[in-house]
Amino acid sequence: MDTLTHALSGALLARATASSKRRAIQLESGERMVLGALAAAFPDSDFILRWTTNLLTYLNLHRGITHSVIMLPLWGALLATLFWWFRGKQKPWKAYFGVSLLGISIHIAGDVITAYGTQIFAPFSSYKAAWPTTFVIDPWFTGIIALGLLGCWYWRRSRLPAVAGLAMLIAYVGFQGILRTQALALGYEYARQQSLANIQVHALPQPLSPFNWKIVVAAPQIYYVSQVNLLRQQLAVPASPNPPFWVRLYTAYPPLSAMKWKRYRLYGNFNEESLARTVWQQEILQDYRQFAQLPALYAIERNAHHLCVWFVDLRFIHPGLTPPFRYGGCRQARDSRWKLRQLLATSDT
Repeated sequence: MDTLTHALSGALLARATASSKRRAIQLESGERMVLGALAAAFPDSDFILRWTTNLLTYLNLHRGITHSVIMLPLWGALLATLFWWFRGKQKPWKAYFGVSLLGISIHIAGDVITAYGTQIFAPFSSYKAAWPTTFVIDPWFTGIIALGLLGCWYWRRSRLPAVAGLAMLIAYVGFQGILRTQALALGYEYARQQSLANIQVHALPQPLSPFNWKIVVAAPQIYYVSQVNLLRQQLAVPASPNPPFWVRLYTAYPPLSAMKWKRYRLYGNFNEESLARTVWQQEILQDYRQFAQLPALYAIERNAHHLCVWFVDLRFIHPGLTPPFRYGGCRQARDSRWKLRQLLATSDT
């Protein structure tokens, strides 16, 4: 989830959980909401790793220790102490501690419902929890939070708008969970029709609409991928021949009746398999193997000077957009050593 949405959700939760009785030890609603927003933004402070490490290391460490439920009490205590000191120790420390815990907690929950994966047991485990119901940037999700906060601004003395906003948000995520179940069922049905064995089915939320889904049926070293809009009854056609990219993206998800399946392989086609397997197993790609949950061969680039074998994570492929996080091994024509490289959008051939 984007950091702005996290911060807004922290403010909404802080207001919704405020006591209806005014007490000397309780934070004022405005202060409480500011603290909730800052605490909810805090876990993304791990972006500083991007300044001190390479991108691939950052991708493996992101959503790690600052997103851990095990470390939650420590981070809550740290933030509470900072706010308590900054505010001149006017209120009891525990008043700041409770709101800090709430803000960090809703951030962790907001990341768990996306497909990236969150290391909730760091530093003791690198397990990445994910219940992917929501795309990482969801305008409907953010809009519900903003609507609740707008109600809080209009009815300043009541926490009911915040409570209603949270209830709507939970209902929306629950609705997305129902849609995810439907998308998973489509994947299992395709596997049954194709007599595929030893498979795992993934349903990944997609941009712009809760009804847009990517379905991946993963068999050993091969993937069957389709995309669908679960609401649409007929193909959507852009109104102009050269629409903006978001229009192309929105219309790229067909109805159930027009679903098509595309096949990807970890090692590519038969004539590419030996080379791709060799590169994929190189030590230089160890970090990428740890990161990529649905890896597949992206391209093999050959010319007179060098050879590159590129891989992509299918989680991040979206219609009409250049996928990020493409890595591979490259070597010069007269060099047998493979070197780790990232394929950037500007270097596409």
